[in-house]
Amino acid sequence: MTPGATPTAPRSVEHKWRGLLERVRERDDGALEALYDETSRVLYSLAHRVLNDREDAEEVILDVYQQVWNAAGRYDPARGSVLSWLAVMTRNRAIDRVRQSNLRRTREFSIEAPVDAPSGNPAPEMQSILEQQRVLVRQAMGDLAPEQREAIELAFYSGLSHSEVAETLGAPLGTVKTRIRVGMQKLRKALPADMWMGAS
Repeated sequence: MTPGATPTAPRSVEHKWRGLLERVRERDDGALEALYDETSRVLYSLAHRVLNDREDAEEVILDVYQQVWNAAGRYDPARGSVLSWLAVMTRNRAIDRVRQSNLRRTREFSIEAPVDAPSGNPAPEMQSILEQQRVLVRQAMGDLAPEQREAIELAFYSGLSHSEVAETLGAPLGTVKTRIRVGMQKLRKALPADMWMGAS
């Protein structure tokens, strides 16, 4: 956050980024470049945390902005901020890259894996339970105040630290911690107690 910035700066920045996305939809490469300049640093930090490799993180970031260029129209403001949308894309692409790398190493390591090795996928009954839980979480998140929802999404879904969330949102660290704490308290009240078993 720049010195002298007003408390409404994050909202104005979000408005600016949505405007840049509108221009990207219209194939304005200058708008994509501006969006990259303003958001890539935090996305690179996220990708690097997942991948722990500079070159892989850089490639993921390039892929993300290529996806933005090709699919800017898929952004839905009702589902979150521009940065949350970019962060989810970055995290998903980074995780996919980790999985591909692990799969490649597994194949290189041994071609004698047992044919009847158990699947890593959960049983159908567990998949159904997990899907029901995801629906409940989405509904509960939708009931949070926008600033609480965004802070929690950045912290838990995108893997940013509290200080990184504060920097991303242009908000004081104490404010961000309060938003996350209050939001999590509301989620705990809204969701079944058994969903919190084992959670910190």
